[in-house]
Amino acid sequence: MQPVKYQRATTVAEAVRLLQEGGEYARPLAGGTDVIVQARERRREIDYFVDIKHIPELMHVRHDANGVTIGAAVPCYLIYGDAEIVKTWPALADATHVIGGTAIQGRASLGGNLCNSSPAADSIPAMIALGAVAHIVGPKGERDVPVAEFCTSPGRNVLGVGEFVTAIRFAKPEPGSGAAWQRFIPRNEMDIAVVNAGVYLRLDRNTVRDARVAIGAVAPTPLVVPEAAQALVGKALSDQTIAAAGDAAKAAARPIDDMRGSVKQRRHLSKVLTERMIRRAAERARGQG
Repeated sequence: MQPVKYQRATTVAEAVRLLQEGGEYARPLAGGTDVIVQARERRREIDYFVDIKHIPELMHVRHDANGVTIGAAVPCYLIYGDAEIVKTWPALADATHVIGGTAIQGRASLGGNLCNSSPAADSIPAMIALGAVAHIVGPKGERDVPVAEFCTSPGRNVLGVGEFVTAIRFAKPEPGSGAAWQRFIPRNEMDIAVVNAGVYLRLDRNTVRDARVAIGAVAPTPLVVPEAAQALVGKALSDQTIAAAGDAAKAAARPIDDMRGSVKQRRHLSKVLTERMIRRAAERARGQG
């Protein structure tokens, strides 16, 4: 383990100051389920942790008439255990329910999963499908960044020195809409996706009026697939249009071979999971799931 300093922040302003003082190698500490391991194994240079779990607004789920705001440090079990989230944003509950085991879910957070910026992150394609927006605070003030634009390369993102995510915002879904997320893992003992996929659909009877498709673990960052959405929007939902969207996801995938899966398998799974999640999202949009 490399030597690491530790400071506890109790306000957002204090966390910004400490992170700025810590410089390039300072990191916020929420659950720590990724970043502590990375520091211990020296996979990421870190010399300063700023604990943000004691900032009240980062630890609450806040519902209002227009959607829900989830504090960046809220642990997963409080997200999938929230009845309103399960009812209104079931794809988010699906994704947070499988991030690690029970012990991990007591600490791991959406903010941490997003800021770790792994190409195989479970929650990010689900958040992209749901149109989530990350609220960022730093030395230069506040800004909002769509989750779809947050990751820039493996383990890298848009955050500058002194910046951190305080919350993630989800708008209330439109009537006639539904979303779904699923992953494929090689076995239960290896809890990292070979491929995962998130889909959002808004239907008018059987015509698709809006769609978002995102896939993970198949490119340097979680991947938005506009071509898959274009294969659906304005058309009746059918086996043919669903297959066309799946083909678009397969074509967009740029995977690598590794111990979890091959390029061929990942491209195939990109199509399979996209098609499966389109059907599940459609069921939810119709009130059937």
